[in-house]
Amino acid sequence: MTELWVDRTGVRRYVGRSSRGAEVLIGSEDVEGVFTPGELLKIALAACSGMASDQPLRRRLGDDYPATIRVSGPADREQERYPLLQEKLEIDVSGLSEADLARLLTVVERAIDQACTVGRTLKSGTEVKFEVGTK
Repeated sequence: MTELWVDRTGVRRYVGRSSRGAEVLIGSEDVEGVFTPGELLKIALAACSGMASDQPLRRRLGDDYPATIRVSGPADREQERYPLLQEKLEIDVSGLSEADLARLLTVVERAIDQACTVGRTLKSGTEVKFEVGTK
């Protein structure tokens, strides 16, 4: 199983790391070149939806189909949460009939609902446990 952790690198600045060698810079919104934790949550959702829908889209649009998934949602600062996250898949469907497009959208939505772990977790909620340990 891949290990994940963050190391503090400065005031409200961290580097997220994985045991597979990946790194991502994390920090406050006022710091250039970093993602905020909330932005990473949104990106994780969009990437998960993209990966879950990749196979049905490849089958119908070809292996090299270009796609962008935009994700947004303002934070509710009183509750410190995102009450709504909106995703938009942008793909070229100009070669599809209305019937083919309707079938494709059904298959894509079903694939995301069934296979996107991030989206399924956000929709159902999850228990989070936190503890403090010593090095």
